[in-house]
Amino acid sequence: MSALHYQMHGRGRDVVLLHGWSSNLGVWQELAARLARRFRVIAIDLPGHGGSDWDPRAASPAAQAWRVHETLAPLTQRYSLLGWSLGGQLALDLAAAMPAGIVRLVLVSTTARFAAAKGWRCGTAPGLIDRLAGRLLLEPERAVDDFLALQVRGLAPRTGARARAQLRAALERHGAPKPDALASGLERLRQGDLRAGLPLVDVPVLVIAGQQDLVVRPAASRALAEALPRGRFAEIRGATHVPFLSHARQFTELLTEFLRG
Repeated sequence: MSALHYQMHGRGRDVVLLHGWSSNLGVWQELAARLARRFRVIAIDLPGHGGSDWDPRAASPAAQAWRVHETLAPLTQRYSLLGWSLGGQLALDLAAAMPAGIVRLVLVSTTARFAAAKGWRCGTAPGLIDRLAGRLLLEPERAVDDFLALQVRGLAPRTGARARAQLRAALERHGAPKPDALASGLERLRQGDLRAGLPLVDVPVLVIAGQQDLVVRPAASRALAEALPRGRFAEIRGATHVPFLSHARQFTELLTEFLRG
């Protein structure tokens, strides 16, 4: 399998960034520029997103995590790992299965189980996944647009418009995701449940949630932090699913303090 597409910025201790569903590494442009003053930032396009190819033979969560691992192996031996949303679930996979190189873990707008189920009331209603999957079959671009709107819903109009424009600009600069990759990601969100493996993640973890997030409920992120052996929870007031865009200064301060230990 070929290596995933990535970009590196700055010098210092390594920080790896994994984006979320339907996005690409371009979403980190401003955050990467701020972090690069103190760290070497490695931003990766997940399989089927941005400049990374989609390999249907490596579509399982474990195979996708292995592709990230193989991409990082020649670049870094010890790093902090930040995953946003679906990228956060992939980060958890890596931390549980291949923890040796991970020093610290940051999970942004992330949950161990996305979909609500019996005994898991803080999950997201399955109807959201159903609507996105149905739209994806007929109008992939419209499905992504709908999700962009949902990620910023609840922000002040100017802040929301700017954050949505940044999300859209990343897609225009670095390429739209492959429909098969999007479908695979939705199925993972529908079926995935990482709760049983959380005790294996024995590194310091910062879980950051947006108070107004309509995609991943803050209660689900809080439950994730509480289930991790060394988890810490932080909620950004007024933020939605993209706190690193809407509340950039507060987010960067939280993140930098944690990464510096």
